[in-house]
Amino acid sequence: MRFFGTTWVDHDNGYAARRAGVAVGALVAAVAGAYLLRLAYEGLEIGNVGPFLSISVVILFAIASSIAFAKTWESFGRRAAPSSDEAALKGLKAIGFIGSLIAYFLRCLIEAPGEKLHRAEYERAVAEFARRRSSRTGNPAARRPKRKK
Repeated sequence: MRFFGTTWVDHDNGYAARRAGVAVGALVAAVAGAYLLRLAYEGLEIGNVGPFLSISVVILFAIASSIAFAKTWESFGRRAAPSSDEAALKGLKAIGFIGSLIAYFLRCLIEAPGEKLHRAEYERAVAEFARRRSSRTGNPAARRPKRKK
């Protein structure tokens, strides 16, 4: 929700344009990242490091990207538990950044990334506030003290 502020609440003030901008930005960044990885792979080929290392690097980035995609996609729907493995996966998500960027791109086609989670929390908070507010019956300081018999 970093790029959306509070526009996701009512889908106003350029929400659609921001969503399109984030989608295009994520896609452009993913393509640029893939191009840089291609240059790195060509560097390995020029360095003549051997087929084992070249194939290992490709497989590593493919696995890291798929895990990063899955974890990023999951994070749009639920909050991570405080003791979860998200902190341990930060390095893996950094290596598989293309998967995370593709997840952002695809999610922007549906909604703002994380909007469903934030909307559920927002509606829960609004309902809780309304429930607490409706139980009040006025200013407690203005009440008369009860008489003792």
